[in-house]
Amino acid sequence: MTVRYRSADVDGHNVFYREAGEPGAPKIVLFGGFSSSSHQWRDLIPGLAARGFHVVSPDYPGFGNTTSPAGFDYTFENLSEVIEKWLIQIGFTSFGLYHQDYGGPIGNRIVGRHPEWLQWQIVQNSNAYDEGFTEAWDGIRFKLWTDRNTETEDALRPFLTTEGVKSIYLGGHPDPELISPDNWTVDVAFLDLPGRRDVQLDLLEDYKTNPPLYPTWQKALRDNQPRTIIFWGQGDVFFTPAGGEAYLRDLPDAELHRLDAGHFAVEDHVEYIADNITRFFHERVEQSA
Repeated sequence: MTVRYRSADVDGHNVFYREAGEPGAPKIVLFGGFSSSSHQWRDLIPGLAARGFHVVSPDYPGFGNTTSPAGFDYTFENLSEVIEKWLIQIGFTSFGLYHQDYGGPIGNRIVGRHPEWLQWQIVQNSNAYDEGFTEAWDGIRFKLWTDRNTETEDALRPFLTTEGVKSIYLGGHPDPELISPDNWTVDVAFLDLPGRRDVQLDLLEDYKTNPPLYPTWQKALRDNQPRTIIFWGQGDVFFTPAGGEAYLRDLPDAELHRLDAGHFAVEDHVEYIADNITRFFHERVEQSA
């Protein structure tokens, strides 16, 4: 299945994105997270397209191949606004949303402004509950968010090195030979671009704006009951298994798959995830349309 590598001018941002599948097919948007880019979906995109979906995934401002104007303020709110305009520009305003990690804060903001856009959702290690934070967040929540300074920044910079990024990819995955080293090679190459590590520190600080929105996102789940399939890597270094279970409080009809994986579950479960997304769509989404 052919993947196309495109870009769109959105308010001075050159938004890079990957696209595959027929335009008339059911649409899925893939929103990923730290520390990657649309590269993390390089196998899932053609896999879903081959199963009959029209799939897109962007690099956010400050990530991957997307370039942004000088002076842009890297916050989750601002990222969501750029990506919302990108979705409108490419004609994706009714879709299934796959959100992982940072894709949750970005995606939930967008569908909060446009609830009619969301047909159904796939949740994968995308936190929306307080119990979802592992101890890896302690230096962020209790230090960086409280007082950002050189010391609290320096404590987090190891996450932005080759060894730090590599540990995120390998953590919680039982067979490291299934995880391509191209992942951290690509991610670190982008982090080495001027200013990119500061972008990530800005977003780690701005993540403090997300937990206060959790009650709003949870209420939207309860009120709207979007058809939802959840894939949760049980060994994620950032988000606990309890964070995945918590969705069932608000979405009792959601389907939860507990994977023997970590933060990047598509690395060692791509076929399983693609097969179950397809089955779920035909059984639970298409049939109820």
